[in-house]
Amino acid sequence: MIQDLPASIEWRRDEAQVPYRHALDFMTARNAAIAEGTADELVWLLEHPPVYTAGTSAAADELLDPRFEVVEAGRGGRYTYHGPGQRVGYVLLDLKRRARDVRGFVHAMEGWVIATLADFGVESWRSEGRIGIWTRDIDGREAKIGAIGVRIRRWVTMHGFSVNLDPDLSHFGGIVPCGIEEFGVTSLARLGHAVDMPTWDAALLARAPEFLAALERPCPQE
Repeated sequence: MIQDLPASIEWRRDEAQVPYRHALDFMTARNAAIAEGTADELVWLLEHPPVYTAGTSAAADELLDPRFEVVEAGRGGRYTYHGPGQRVGYVLLDLKRRARDVRGFVHAMEGWVIATLADFGVESWRSEGRIGIWTRDIDGREAKIGAIGVRIRRWVTMHGFSVNLDPDLSHFGGIVPCGIEEFGVTSLARLGHAVDMPTWDAALLARAPEFLAALERPCPQE
């Protein structure tokens, strides 16, 4: 699909929706196999049916309306929504082969998403004290356009990021997304950018070599 992607990493794209529990079971098994040296690393781009996932810091009062299945995800963070129109990237890499820097891994993954959004004319950024990828919504206020959540087991990463291309934003109303009440969520479509899954995937994977190169360096001090 994209030139110059390392053959040692499996680059997988699913066009059909993948149930969250199936993806979680697959990730868990693949994470262990990578740690044992019996499977290749994996970057997996996919879409889920509507689901709320609970991270290890999720608070019960942040689940406002459990209209969809709720799954304990085992990742860091709080409640997150996944659903149609949102592209999810699961990143399973062995940090023992790179800089052993968890913060650097998260920083590099955020940068990967931010750079790809810029390719579609959307300026986005990290925000101190708020997890995720942020941008300026149509009302001028900051809003979240991408979520980040990871877990590290035996220095092998799992989970990753999600980006709102064109989901039903009302579905986020069933939770306090990532425990942040005072800011909303937005999408590329709401901002006036029609981007389908194949187009997003191609742009993201074109920037994958930059992401992998960043993993070779310690996280920059901010």
